[in-house]
Amino acid sequence: MTNRLDPTRLLTGGAALVAAVVAVVAGVSMAAGDRRGMVLPLAAVAGIAVAVLALTRFAGYVLLMLAVRSCVDLFKLTGPSAGQADPAATARVDPSTLLAVLFLLAAGLWLAAQLSRHGRLRGSPLGWAMLLVGASSMVSALGASRPANSLLEALRILTVVVMFVVLEQLMPDTAAIRRVLLACYASLVLALGYTVVLTLLGNPPAEVKGDFTRISGTFSQSTTFGRYLMFMVIFGFAVYRFLGRRLRVPLAVLLGLSLLFLLLTNTRSALLGAAIGLVVVAALHRSKRMLVTLCLVAVAGVALVPAVGERFAQLGTSRAVGGDPTGNTLAWRIDYWTEIVTLADRNPVTGIGPNMTQRETDEAKKPHNDFLRAYVETGLLGLGAYLLMLAAILYTARTALRRAPPGSFERGVAVGFAGCATAFVAVSAASNVISNVVTLWYFVAFAAAANAIARQPAPDQAGEQPRSTSVPV
Repeated sequence: MTNRLDPTRLLTGGAALVAAVVAVVAGVSMAAGDRRGMVLPLAAVAGIAVAVLALTRFAGYVLLMLAVRSCVDLFKLTGPSAGQADPAATARVDPSTLLAVLFLLAAGLWLAAQLSRHGRLRGSPLGWAMLLVGASSMVSALGASRPANSLLEALRILTVVVMFVVLEQLMPDTAAIRRVLLACYASLVLALGYTVVLTLLGNPPAEVKGDFTRISGTFSQSTTFGRYLMFMVIFGFAVYRFLGRRLRVPLAVLLGLSLLFLLLTNTRSALLGAAIGLVVVAALHRSKRMLVTLCLVAVAGVALVPAVGERFAQLGTSRAVGGDPTGNTLAWRIDYWTEIVTLADRNPVTGIGPNMTQRETDEAKKPHNDFLRAYVETGLLGLGAYLLMLAAILYTARTALRRAPPGSFERGVAVGFAGCATAFVAVSAASNVISNVVTLWYFVAFAAAANAIARQPAPDQAGEQPRSTSVPV
């Protein structure tokens, strides 16, 4: 009788051996204080496992990416890039970069398979506009003075574009929309859970900027955490009334914590964006109670967190604050915009390349204006694509509002995206929203959900009567 090797046992044993080796290597590196030596082996093993999932259960892989992406920056090997001479070399081996490359490869293969199977892919005005933004970024990066740095940024922007295209294919109905939204709010559970635990242990995840201590959560910067919470709060308030009773309680807890930590991030653009988006939500829901609640929260927030009022007071200071981490007053921004707009004169058609502004100025800062950034870094070509994308975002929000049945969960999704879209456009005028690629993953997830609703026939066209639905528990 011959003995045969069991493939299952062989694979299990091999996996256990690899896990043991990686654990030893990571432990030794941690003891030696080598962060890269600790993170990279763990990232490699996680990458292999995720790659297997991507090749076998692609929809599950996308949901997993949305659920955990809010925590990936915890393993980041580089800090904020502004002011650094050349962070690109280390950034190329960051887990977030490796995740982006893996996602683009897996998504490319899956989309090619879908195209081969069905002969076409679902498309939309927003999808085409985003593809133009991605293409213009790549073209501009090729002509940059430092192509490697610029291409890395273009790659990050491309992941946002591809995420939208993928989600556009994965959300044919309301059930699929709910799965994606649950994955998005699972990421919020992880981000808030981490922040709460460390805060209770007396070591809150935060960064000190000037005179302020600002909560950064699971992200590398407080501004990124703030804009992530901005989108989550706006969308969460919009869909809350359409959820089943058992889902309302946990969402209410998440929204309460999100509002608290949003205040503690002390990110002016995120606070203003959240206020604008929530007013839009309240107006579309025709909820006077919500407007009153927002006013009370705003007053209580300023009273309980005085630093918020102090941050907004800086907008009126006249001192030169360009080098101050917390002193980016409106006056400084206007001066900086005047300085950097001339950079586009080198190549007004395709610009100086994505992420190159901070490497071409003494301030070493990003433009703090996405409209100006589109022109300076990607030229007239990129600015046109960016404006077209904004128009498509607003068109998608308007169409979803018209197509969503009154009193339905779909209506909540449409209202939520309308609020997020308004906040996105408003905040982009004075911030680097496009730089926060991680937060854009969740924004485009909400956009894809609204786009799925916009594809549906209007209730009167389909002969349906207005209905009231909620998410079942």
